[in-house]
Amino acid sequence: MPTTAGTKKRTIWIFFALTYLLTWIFWIPLALSGQDVMAGPLMIALLLGGFGPSIAGIIMTYRTQDREGRRDFWRRSINFRQIGAGWYAVILLIFPLVYGLAILLDMLLGGSLPGADAITQIAAQPASLIGMLLMDLIIGPLAEEFGWRGFALDPLQARWSALISALVIGVFWWAWHFPLFFMNGMLQNEWGVETVAFWAYAVTVFSLSVLFTWVFNNTRRSILAAILLHFMYNSTLNVLSPLPDRVSIFATGLLVLAAIVVVIFWGSKTLSRD
Repeated sequence: MPTTAGTKKRTIWIFFALTYLLTWIFWIPLALSGQDVMAGPLMIALLLGGFGPSIAGIIMTYRTQDREGRRDFWRRSINFRQIGAGWYAVILLIFPLVYGLAILLDMLLGGSLPGADAITQIAAQPASLIGMLLMDLIIGPLAEEFGWRGFALDPLQARWSALISALVIGVFWWAWHFPLFFMNGMLQNEWGVETVAFWAYAVTVFSLSVLFTWVFNNTRRSILAAILLHFMYNSTLNVLSPLPDRVSIFATGLLVLAAIVVVIFWGSKTLSRD
């Protein structure tokens, strides 16, 4: 692929278009079918569509990078030493702390402790924990992060500030999920569109995009850090599921607050002190 300035600017939009194509070619027919997508072979199509961002990111990396650029891409995907101890602490603790505080606020107002269903299942079948963690790693982290952060974030930050780049990814990341709201069997379908849960989900995705960019930039563009952070978000939600509505609202507010604190203290230009 030519490396003219115009081509470099177009690659990010080609990535987004390819991501949507690779995902929605599976998801839109599932949404139109009206069948339960969590049953039988339909779930396979659902999972295949979920890999659109990572497949698009890998394809675009190989189309736009030389041999060293490709090696760097994979190094940043597997190098645990690239992430400092302090950032491992951030990755492991930020979401348990956010949702733990949201639960505490809810309990102070008379709410109950969520997560009993998942804990009961794990206690009855300890091996189910391995399966749950494996799915939490595959669905989202491995299926998406080679694209959103692995490929898309760098060309966006070459043009705009880290904050604007994070919000741009947030727009595409949120809209990418849209067919799920019309699929029978999906949690998003239960929420519906133009509901409080629908808009809270959008706000959550934008806040997460800022936090993911913050961690990515402060771990020397570590794709592995983004994968682990996404994994911790998935795992936290699954262990605590189903979350009461009030906990979800509190957690959304706390994620927004965390994103604002990051922008204030690390600066919108790079979200990093380096």
